Amino acid sequence: MTDRLLVDFFYAQQLGHAVEALQYCVGHAAAVPGREVSVLLNAATPTELATWCPAVSAVFPVDGPFLEADPAAAERLAAVPRDWDWVVDDTRRHQPFQLDLFPGMRDHYAASDAHLRARRGRSVVGAERVGYLPHQPVRLDLPAAARAAAPRRLGDDARPRIAVLPAGSSDPSLYPSIASWRLVLDALTDAVPGVQLVLLGRLARDERSSTSWGREDVDALLAHRSGPVDCVDVPLAEQLAVVEACDVLLAPHSGFGMAALAVGTPWLALSGGRWFEYWANAGVPFRSVLPDPARYPAFSQFDPAAVVLDGDDGPRTPSMTRARVRQDLDRLVAGARELLAGELTHERALAEYYRDLRAVVGAEAIWSIDGVHAAYC
Repeated sequence: MTDRLLVDFFYAQQLGHAVEALQYCVGHAAAVPGREVSVLLNAATPTELATWCPAVSAVFPVDGPFLEADPAAAERLAAVPRDWDWVVDDTRRHQPFQLDLFPGMRDHYAASDAHLRARRGRSVVGAERVGYLPHQPVRLDLPAAARAAAPRRLGDDARPRIAVLPAGSSDPSLYPSIASWRLVLDALTDAVPGVQLVLLGRLARDERSSTSWGREDVDALLAHRSGPVDCVDVPLAEQLAVVEACDVLLAPHSGFGMAALAVGTPWLALSGGRWFEYWANAGVPFRSVLPDPARYPAFSQFDPAAVVLDGDDGPRTPSMTRARVRQDLDRLVAGARELLAGELTHERALAEYYRDLRAVVGAEAIWSIDGVHAAYC
C-alpha cells in the first residue's frame, strides 16, 4: 500500500519558509520509495513552489491569519483530507514563544490536531522514526513557458550574468541603501568584463511578501551605467527562470536567495540584518560575506535589530551601512568571481561558512535546517 504523509507547515508567508517545507518534503519522500508526500502551507506563501517540486504529490493552501487569532481555523481545514499514514508538523509549533508571538499559528495547529487523523502517528518534520533522509538536494522544475521566457529577457549570448535582489520584505533599514548598491554595481561592472546585471524584486502590495523598496528606488538602480535588465514584478516563475539562467544571485538575506539555490544557482549573500543564512541546498555552492561583528553587529533574530543614522542614507542597521558595504566590496567581488568561475564546491562553501559564522556569533548560537552545521561546529 502507498505510504501517505502530510507535512503540516503553516508558518509565516515569506518565500523562504516554503523552501524549508520543501526540504522536509524531499527528505521524507527519499526515505521511503513510493511514498506520497503532500504539504500544507499558509496560502499567503508562494504555494506554487510546491507544485514545481517533483517530490510533492499535492499542496493544500490554508487561507488564515498568522499574526492574529483565528476563531475559524477549523473551518479553513475543510478541503484538507483527514486521513493520512503520517502527519509531520513544523517544529515551531512546539515552541511556546512562537505560539505566543503568532496566535494564528497556535489556532491552526489546535484545529489541525482535531481535524487530521494519522494512522501510523504524528510527529515533526525530520523525525527519524517517520523515515527521513537529511540534506537531500531540492530542485524546482519550473514551468516550460517560464524557462522559455528567460532567454528572451536576457539574450542568448555567452556572458557572465549576475542577478541582483537589492532588498527583501523586511524594513528598508535592514538592507543596503541605493547609494550602497551603486557602489556594489560599480565594483562588479569594473571587475567582471561583459557582465550582465539583472534586477529582481516584487513591488506589488498584497498578502504576499514584497520588496520593501519603492518604484523610484528600483528606477534609480536601473539607471546604473551597466544597464541592468529589469525583471522586477515579472511573475515568480519567470524571475526564478531568469535566476536559473544566471550564474550567481547577489542578495542580502532573503527567502528568494533560498529559492535561487533551489534552481541550482549559487547565492552570494551580503550577509547581515536579523538573520544569518541557515539553509544550504545539497550540491549548490554559495558564499555568505559576513560582517565584522566588532564594527557592524548583526543577527538579532527575534529581537529588534539595532538601527543607526547612516548619513544621507537614513536609518540603517549597522551591517547594512555604506561604511560596511564599502569595507566588504573586495570580498563581494572575490565571491562573485569565484562563483562565476565555478571554483567553489558545496562542501568547501559549508566548511568555510560555518568557520566564519562561528567567529561572528559563536558555535552555540548557530542552527540550520537538517542540522547541517553540526559537522562543522
